[in-house]
Amino acid sequence: MSSEQDVTPEVAEATAPPPKKGRGLSSRWFLIIGAVIVFNIIALIIVPPFPKEGAPGDACAFPVCYIEGTLEFPAPHVVWAPEGSTPPPASELITFYPSISSTILTMWIVMAVVLLVSFLMVRGSKLIPGRAQNVFEWFYEFLGDFGLGIAGPAAKPYIPLFIAFFLLILFCNWSGLIPPVGRIEELRAPTSDVNITLGLALVSFVYFEFQGFRRLGVGGYLGKFFPLYEFKHGIGAGGIALFVGLVELMLEFVKPITLSMRLFGNIYGGEVALGVITALTIAFVPVFLIGLEVMLNAIQALIFSILTLIFIVLAIESHEHEEGEVAEEALDALHGSEPSQLQPAH
Repeated sequence: MSSEQDVTPEVAEATAPPPKKGRGLSSRWFLIIGAVIVFNIIALIIVPPFPKEGAPGDACAFPVCYIEGTLEFPAPHVVWAPEGSTPPPASELITFYPSISSTILTMWIVMAVVLLVSFLMVRGSKLIPGRAQNVFEWFYEFLGDFGLGIAGPAAKPYIPLFIAFFLLILFCNWSGLIPPVGRIEELRAPTSDVNITLGLALVSFVYFEFQGFRRLGVGGYLGKFFPLYEFKHGIGAGGIALFVGLVELMLEFVKPITLSMRLFGNIYGGEVALGVITALTIAFVPVFLIGLEVMLNAIQALIFSILTLIFIVLAIESHEHEEGEVAEEALDALHGSEPSQLQPAH
């Protein structure tokens, strides 16, 4: 008799592998979803919608008033302004008004919280890190490796700026998902204001232009846009190279516009959608929309910061080794050369 026949049914049942568990939602996720619903309902009770031209506590008809009460014009609410000054109309998109707006105030709060939490996590750093320090170091190394993998080794000195941009924009985006923010006039998601995103884009623009001039010098950096050295290869080659350089110069000034408008459009559009759905469903269905916004807001923060890192690397890249190649690349493109033979101008 074989050994397999000696095994009793009880022993076989005891040694059998346990059944695989399904991939359903864990109780932790149900607790999070329930907490979000309760939090939204409490916020709706404490800070109910009111008519745009009215005051808190005024009667608000459902659903029109609820929707209008949650929507904001692109221009932010002015928290403080010099006496005697006239605020711009609420319908203006870009404003030049010396004041403290709701988006600036919220951004200051976010900056203070991010700096304070970061300081507390790394305070008293040790060779053998604790839990908070370990999380911070893992997060920093993960983002640093990601940035280097995208932009290359030349981006290593600028990784701290990349991570700082990412953290600031990420939590500015996420602040709009917290019910008090956007429900009271004094608080609003900073990146839902085009003035804030334009300011961030201009900081990015000034920095990578400064790095280009610092690393290559005035002549070397301007030579990327005015390649006059190509004229020694002939008038035709010089003319084509100069035309390509001028196109690149125009595209250089488009960068801050695309950075700012992409971030503003996604965050403001998400707030409008979330406000409308919240007003219509009284906090239940928005739970799933909030989850989607959490992911999309993180992606938008990553796009802005990684583009800034790439623009810095492109700005500090020298074109001296490409002398005589700009016109050749343009001519090859006109004659239908294979894309694999073309090299980017910068």
